[in-house]
Amino acid sequence: MAESIKVGDVAPEFTLKNQDGNEVSLSSLRGQEVVLCFYPFDWSPLCTTENKCITADLEKFAGKGAKVFGISCDSWFSHKAWIEALGLKHELLSDISRKAVKDYGLHFEDLNCAQRATVIVDADGIVKMVKVQPIAEARSTDEILAAL
Repeated sequence: MAESIKVGDVAPEFTLKNQDGNEVSLSSLRGQEVVLCFYPFDWSPLCTTENKCITADLEKFAGKGAKVFGISCDSWFSHKAWIEALGLKHELLSDISRKAVKDYGLHFEDLNCAQRATVIVDADGIVKMVKVQPIAEARSTDEILAAL
């Protein structure tokens, strides 16, 4: 497994499918801050609560010029069904190959999924914040907004 990325690193490039099957590359987002919210699984209770909070605060993220993505190892069609069921407004990216979570050093091997982690990438593609937390502990959108 790759070592976890650190503040000041160049964010590893990725191209992942969103919930509509469209490819999203990190390099295509240059010029704006990007918040990558890695999470273990669609449909799990804590991930559901957490992603509802992200959607609820989406306008606050946009007000700070940041684009927010959820990333898990679920398929893009699972993401599509989950978004429709929950009414989520932010994009979810599918890392079903687990390449991105491994490149970022965020693969949780015990469950073969993403760790619960937040990575902020600045407009130049440099990691501005990394926070990895216990898998059973929800992230704080207030903390992420304060870091932007």
